[in-house]
Amino acid sequence: METEPIEVTLEINPRARVDLVDVRQRVAESHGDLLNSFPQALYASFHTTAGYLDQSLASRLNRQRDGLAPYLSFFRNVFPEGAGYKHDELHLREDLSDAQRQVEPLNADSHLAFISAGLRSCVTYRSRSDRPVYFIDLDGINKGHPRQRVTTVLGFNTEEEVARDRVTVPMSAHPVESVSLKDPRFGIYQRCQALITRHGVTKGRLQLALAPGEDQAGLTVNEYETLLMRHDLAEVLRDPLRFMAEKSRHLLADPRSIPNRTIDYAKYDMVRVFNELVDALRL
Repeated sequence: METEPIEVTLEINPRARVDLVDVRQRVAESHGDLLNSFPQALYASFHTTAGYLDQSLASRLNRQRDGLAPYLSFFRNVFPEGAGYKHDELHLREDLSDAQRQVEPLNADSHLAFISAGLRSCVTYRSRSDRPVYFIDLDGINKGHPRQRVTTVLGFNTEEEVARDRVTVPMSAHPVESVSLKDPRFGIYQRCQALITRHGVTKGRLQLALAPGEDQAGLTVNEYETLLMRHDLAEVLRDPLRFMAEKSRHLLADPRSIPNRTIDYAKYDMVRVFNELVDALRL
């Protein structure tokens, strides 16, 4: 008789704005060898600036801090903190109350890095007790205080596909556009819930994927805030290095903000930054 899936929820307190936490080790410390009974485990993040890399990419980066650091550094250089993002202009955010504006983090760079680096809110790993599984936080500190993070791990033996559906998502005539699949007009969430109910699924996952041939589109799980998705992300799609160049221009315009010009010029040297990514991916 197969063992029933086991679910563990962990609270994580980041130590820095960008932080790596070995969740498999954390589970072992708090629950012993619980996951060793299962050949697979699903890892889920409840956040849009913290998540996991796909196991194949994580393996390529050696799943070590030193291996992940250059990869994450590349996207932090492309999306530097405080580079003039509309999402960070809180007075323009109609989704926030005055009280929320007082505590809302300025984290557009973290959202864009999460999307561009291929971080995911939910991944499945084949279990290896000797290999870490990193929860990667890109916005772990807000105004000097650690944010409260939560992740869930589900150990399981096998999974079975019980249903498959196809939906059409209407797009505008704009060459660059983003839409929220949660929009009730599409009815996607309602259809998913109906399938879950019909098949009596108690432990499982929903997988959304583009149809074959959709080479000019992408999917990501992230906050659908208008300024972030329809301005900042659109700008990135038109000019991927726009915010990197904007931050560099501001630094050079104020020499007092550059204590060591040589180092900072190198920091914003695209050749060096790109080479770091190539080295990290072992291309």
